Amino acid sequence: MRFGYLIAAAAAALAVTACESQADKAAETQADAIENQTEATADGLEQQADAVEETAGSTPAAQDAADAQANSLEQKADMVEKAGDAKADKVERDAGKAD
Repeated sequence: MRFGYLIAAAAAALAVTACESQADKAAETQADAIENQTEATADGLEQQADAVEETAGSTPAAQDAADAQANSLEQKADMVEKAGDAKADKVERDAGKAD
């Protein structure tokens, strides 16, 4: 009789572990998608910054303005990337709390 309870408990524990594993995998997939999306957005901003610098006028004032705009775009890219990483980390942490 005790052996039957032991097997039932082991089966229940295995079922719970399988569910948690799938939830963790889903969270990981969601976090990866967030990271990929924000990385693509940041890359686009960095490419815009490069384009601004490449097409800057020849005067010092035009170059200064282009540098300022490029720096702003690069800072925005960094912020987007950091925010995306934080959001992805939160998704993974929240999934861990659900376990």
